[in-house]
Amino acid sequence: MEAASVNESMADQLNETIAESADAAAGKNGTERIPATPEGMAVAYGSLVVMAMLPIFFGAFRSVRYHREQKESGEQAETMSSKDAAMFPLIASATLFGLYLFFQVFSKEYINMLLTVYFFFLGVLALAHILSPLVNKLVPSWVPNEQYHLILTKGTGDKKTDLTNYEFDQRDLICLGGCTIFGVWYLWKRHWIANNLFGLAFALNGVEFLQLNRISTGCILLGGLFVYDIFWVFGTNVMVTVAKSFEAPIKLVFPQDLLEKGLSASNFAMLGLGDIVIPGIFIALLLRFDVSLHQNRRTYFYSSFVAYFLGLVATMIVMHIFKHAQPALLYLVPACIGIPLAVACIKGEIGPMFKYEDNPEKVDQKSEEKMATANDRKDK
Repeated sequence: MEAASVNESMADQLNETIAESADAAAGKNGTERIPATPEGMAVAYGSLVVMAMLPIFFGAFRSVRYHREQKESGEQAETMSSKDAAMFPLIASATLFGLYLFFQVFSKEYINMLLTVYFFFLGVLALAHILSPLVNKLVPSWVPNEQYHLILTKGTGDKKTDLTNYEFDQRDLICLGGCTIFGVWYLWKRHWIANNLFGLAFALNGVEFLQLNRISTGCILLGGLFVYDIFWVFGTNVMVTVAKSFEAPIKLVFPQDLLEKGLSASNFAMLGLGDIVIPGIFIALLLRFDVSLHQNRRTYFYSSFVAYFLGLVATMIVMHIFKHAQPALLYLVPACIGIPLAVACIKGEIGPMFKYEDNPEKVDQKSEEKMATANDRKDK
């Protein structure tokens, strides 16, 4: 009986030891990141390149339509001046470093909670703006469609100003409701697909609505951000830390272990939206310059679009070789500026390119005011 008890006790201890070892191994495997395979990395990098180019292509053509509608309606366009472009890298640096300090001092969970709610509303509106034309086509004509007009004013009488003057219909409300449901899914799951759809919506709207007035302004902006990107990525760990801590749809992500783990994959490659929108608004400006030449060819747009593709591929290759985060603008800026300028030199259109302005009437009005002031002084 004693021998049997001893054997049973030893067996129990052996089973407990085996169970503990299995649990430890499972815990270790659960926390370790599965190394990405070459196939997985190729899928992830290729997907990021495609996702980056889609909002630039469609956003650029939408910017042409938006610019034309502004001119037809007489709406005053809000464009970035050369001074704004020169100041932008400094403002971006202050913002980036401020976020870095916030993440160092405060818990990132609470910060990300506030930012997630903020970007939830922005993402729903951005996605609704893009999908609204599609919903209008899909909804049958026999469905009633009431019109609404939302007006919010400030002041009375002559001092009254419009804060909000927005017209919409029931189909817009249907689209907004669908996008809100999608946004709730993003809040609930934080799934990478939801993140990317919101990110693509932000990028497309940014390329469509943000306008540069002159090619020289675009060169100043890209040149300043070229230095900004290199400094904050290579000179410090600030940008990488913020990018990894910031849980909001300001970056596109794609899993490198998608082939192994499916939609539940977790080993992500990422690309910031700034690396899409900033070159994108410059490429959109080149497309509007192409349109102003009244030629069927879109030489400058396609040359800059191909340049962006080559610069982004170069970024991915260097990042893979050196196994270190790369400032994408280090490769994108020389490509997106250099190739279109080379094309302009070959075609002999470097002068017209730098003289082109999206909104020349604004400049003409200012010059007329200056001439009028000068004439008044002469008369006096």
